[in-house]
Amino acid sequence: MRAIDTQAFLKDLHDLRAIGRFRTGVHRPTYSPQDMESRRWLMRRLEECGLDPAIDGVGTVLGRHRGEGPRLLVGSHIESQNEAGWLDGALGVVAGLALARAGLPVDVVAFADEEGHFDVGFLGSRSAIGEVTEAEIDGGRNSTDGTPLRDALQAAGLAGLPRMRLEAGRYRGFLEMHIEQGTQLEATGLRLGIVTGIVAIWQWRIVIEGAQDHAGGTTMAERRDAGLTAVRLLAAIDQAFPQVCGERSTWTTGRITLDPGAPSIIPGRAEILFQFRDVSVAVLERMEATLRALIRESNRRERCTATLEEISRNSPALCDPGLMGALSEAAEALCPGCWQTMPSGAGHDAQNVAKVMPSAMLFVPSIGGISHHWSEDTKEEDLALGVRVLGAAAERVLTGGKTSAAG
Repeated sequence: MRAIDTQAFLKDLHDLRAIGRFRTGVHRPTYSPQDMESRRWLMRRLEECGLDPAIDGVGTVLGRHRGEGPRLLVGSHIESQNEAGWLDGALGVVAGLALARAGLPVDVVAFADEEGHFDVGFLGSRSAIGEVTEAEIDGGRNSTDGTPLRDALQAAGLAGLPRMRLEAGRYRGFLEMHIEQGTQLEATGLRLGIVTGIVAIWQWRIVIEGAQDHAGGTTMAERRDAGLTAVRLLAAIDQAFPQVCGERSTWTTGRITLDPGAPSIIPGRAEILFQFRDVSVAVLERMEATLRALIRESNRRERCTATLEEISRNSPALCDPGLMGALSEAAEALCPGCWQTMPSGAGHDAQNVAKVMPSAMLFVPSIGGISHHWSEDTKEEDLALGVRVLGAAAERVLTGGKTSAAG
């Protein structure tokens, strides 16, 4: 078994953490100076590990192994949410560096904008499999301040660079190591999770039109209060969804905006950003049908009109059984009885890569289940165990054929 230098692995993680450091986490939004510095840092590390590094026209960094195959693709992303954690994404990329340093024939990738700072959605991994058009890039905007994607690429020095495509037939599969972003492992005292599938996320905009008016001069009987209608609709959703959802379904109201948003004015308009997640398309379809029925019922009862707009939907991805088997065997060998299989409740680049090659994920615990916050953390002994298991699984796949055929 190849020896993984866990001390060098942890040092790389902490060195990357120093770029854009925010409290105990990081602030590296996509194409920010801190994000681009981290990509340059990564390219230097890839070269030191014997790989040929390159950055493409959307900022994805790929380090290619120089020797003969077979090969695996290993990685994740290195930009962060705003003022967020130091491990989300970065862990998977630095784990790839550790495998390359150990001499395993892997390519290491850091996909761009997995965190969705721009509204294209999984820009790097979808571009790498040929799903992102130039028109999508033309229309892309920063989700916070509206900066056009083309302008951001220009400012980052990426304009005019070709976009990378994953090479067909080069890989036996893709492995992504990640923090759990939940509490299952910690709650059960387990140290590793072998991911069975990655949820689909279906996102919606609900717009409610009422009538803006004076908060004192308009009687309660006369009002068409879009805010109250929004609250009642959301309460109805929360009451109905448990009857149709799956065991691990989730639904979230991410934002409610009232217009004009003043305490002395009845809101004439409400906008809700809403999403739900599951690994089963049948469950997702039931949830969508229930949502649409609740909006129809709201429009029958209320004096304000609600409309539903689909923002995005993607497909769930089941992890490859062969890669899962290699991860499970490695976990049992290195940490017997301390692992479990489990679904991922978050979206990941792996679900896009899974469309073109076998893919699988390995989870390590999140302390307190915290992620997307600067206090996100994982015990160093769990990080070290995870990268050792990832390396052992990769070696099994590369030497023993523990996977299905690549697409």
